Amino acid sequence: MSLTVLVAIVVIGIMAVVVAVHMTGGTREAELTSEAEARRRFAEDFPNETIVEVVVTKPPTAAFLLLESTRTGIVQAVGMHFLTRIVRPADLTVVDADGAALCLRTRDFTWSGGRFVFAGAPEAQRIAQRLSPANRNEQRKSA
Repeated sequence: MSLTVLVAIVVIGIMAVVVAVHMTGGTREAELTSEAEARRRFAEDFPNETIVEVVVTKPPTAAFLLLESTRTGIVQAVGMHFLTRIVRPADLTVVDADGAALCLRTRDFTWSGGRFVFAGAPEAQRIAQRLSPANRNEQRKSA
């Protein structure tokens, strides 16, 4: 078999696999269908946490779950799966709200944060206020 035929077969094979994965939904990002789903997904990893309120982003690929004290739970779509975290103000290096968008950067190398867009600026401001460095003193008192 000539080298050109072998290369053509390999290229066509790789393209077929990529198309098959895409057609079966493998490239689609997960979404939260409701606040209840965000609560359920978070409870799978943190069953003993009390969730006070849930704020879902637009599009619904992430949710911020307000927990007791200054802790905040996060459920975020990563591909077809969900990542869950609990963050405290001390865990964050950047908390920046600009309109309906919220930018977070963490000290954790396994999850650097991200940019989250909410339905409106009030939601982004409320989450930013909760996660702001000013709440670090409250966190130390409650720990």
